[in-house]
Amino acid sequence: MTETPPAAEASRLARLQRTRRVLQIGFFALFLLAPALDLLRFDLHEAQLWFLGQRWSLGIDAFRAGEISANQVAMNILLRAIVPGVLFVAAFLTVAYRWGRLYCGWLCPHFSLVELLNRLLARASGKLSLWDRERVPGPPARSVYWALYGGTALLFGFVWSITLLTYLLPPAEIWGRLLSASLTPNQARFLFIAWAVFALELLLARHLFCRFGCAVGFFQSLAWMANPKALVVSFARPRATECRGCEPGPDSCENACPMRLRPRNIKRLMFSCVQCGQCLSACEHSHAQRGQDPNLVWTVGVDALRETLKQRKAGD
Repeated sequence: MTETPPAAEASRLARLQRTRRVLQIGFFALFLLAPALDLLRFDLHEAQLWFLGQRWSLGIDAFRAGEISANQVAMNILLRAIVPGVLFVAAFLTVAYRWGRLYCGWLCPHFSLVELLNRLLARASGKLSLWDRERVPGPPARSVYWALYGGTALLFGFVWSITLLTYLLPPAEIWGRLLSASLTPNQARFLFIAWAVFALELLLARHLFCRFGCAVGFFQSLAWMANPKALVVSFARPRATECRGCEPGPDSCENACPMRLRPRNIKRLMFSCVQCGQCLSACEHSHAQRGQDPNLVWTVGVDALRETLKQRKAGD
């Protein structure tokens, strides 16, 4: 039996979300394990950068020892630091210019926790943020999820503080001292202060951090907003009356966005969209039940430009 277009779209979006979850889990593991595997860390004891298991040196120590010339040091700085850095930033912003905050929605470890904590808080209180005034329609709130919500934020706040310290000091030293309760005073202060900051941010201000506090996300948004042909969630406004049949529950497009955005808004009001596609999945699911095409779709290129021009005309 041939799938109907709405069913085919549902299947595609479901596969896309599964792929996104796999990428998030993989990158989260990479973030935690990178220092231990010497994939990326800076050793403060040795003032040495480790990258992909190798010492990454500019040759400054060799120059001081008279082993290489000043010209060789200058070439090392150019070829090993400046050029790779510029190429990396250019490639990163090029992706953002075309497709928006893909790193945030598809890889970022912090955003993975935002989504997890949103779900736990919704089950605990019926809200998606502690600052919400209204509850989201859905299953009855259960108090046990408050413990899961708080415990998850505390746990990952501690894990992140340990991980951050291992990016700066040898992981074997930090974990060894932690397990033997022999951390130095400075190490202990760093861990507890970082733990408190991370835990409070995850509990109280995770959405605000993603929107306004994260420089990586902010510059991706700037690049995306500068391109009228960039990937954007497009809303079929002529069919807006069909949205009246949607159930206003936790899985509706208005409540599906982990960033607390309204997906039917125009692009300039979606500045911090992370292209996770959850609003599209919610819209598609709701409309498929009624045999309709979704009102929210991704558009890019010329179609995205048309959407931008429509929004500007409507704004005028």
